[in-house]
Amino acid sequence: MSLATLIGFIAGIALFLGSIFLSTDNYFVFLDFASFLMVVGGTFASTFISYEPRYVMQAIRLMTSIFFAPKIQRGVLQGEVGRCIRWGYLIQKTGLNALEADTTKLKKQDRFLGFGVDLVVAGYTGAEVRQILTNSIETTFQRNCVPADILRNMAGTAPAYGMIGTLVGLIIMLGKMGADPSALGPGMAVALITTLYGVLLPRLVLLPASSKIQQREEIVRFRNYLVAEGLCLLAERRNPRFIQDAMNSFLDPSIHFDIDKQLKNR
Repeated sequence: MSLATLIGFIAGIALFLGSIFLSTDNYFVFLDFASFLMVVGGTFASTFISYEPRYVMQAIRLMTSIFFAPKIQRGVLQGEVGRCIRWGYLIQKTGLNALEADTTKLKKQDRFLGFGVDLVVAGYTGAEVRQILTNSIETTFQRNCVPADILRNMAGTAPAYGMIGTLVGLIIMLGKMGADPSALGPGMAVALITTLYGVLLPRLVLLPASSKIQQREEIVRFRNYLVAEGLCLLAERRNPRFIQDAMNSFLDPSIHFDIDKQLKNR
């Protein structure tokens, strides 16, 4: 689990709950299971009607992944540059067959990279490799962003069910007002709690999860474009130093790969 994410989440929740504790000593007034079920149940009902169930379940599963560290970090990007440079030297010395042999295990671990290496080994030109990989990157990105779109849709739906729940609560409350006018205040509080849940669910859970899923997919797309550039240059048989400079142009200067520095460290 990402320590920074966990600390930030706990600190935020602590501040949020702390503001409630400072405002009242009747904390249980904010808990109403029926209101929670109405908001969550209505939101899920609309979502399952709007999207195929397997995509909805995928979105729900991905919500738990946001608390774990992403697979692609800054050091990984620098490593991709170094790997393509090493392959450049390998092709210069022994040809494309050596590249295919060097990536046998890697293809099983990284399908995109394996697909790109196969294109290079097959003899496609750099422009052809770039066109094919760009199409693969963009279509994969669109598919992988569907869960984020679903969560955003749920975030837009939840407040409506919060209002519906409030109206239902008011109808029930007014129906009983003639028999017990003293129940008007507590009944109003329960009705408004549904609106509160309808606002909290999207703002505290759904929208943040959607944003992080989207952000991580954008990082994956960036990494794939970086790798695609390296593979295109390998297909064009460019020299390793050109590959280094071209791929470094994608990265923050603080993590640029330096061939000379790597050679000195050996």
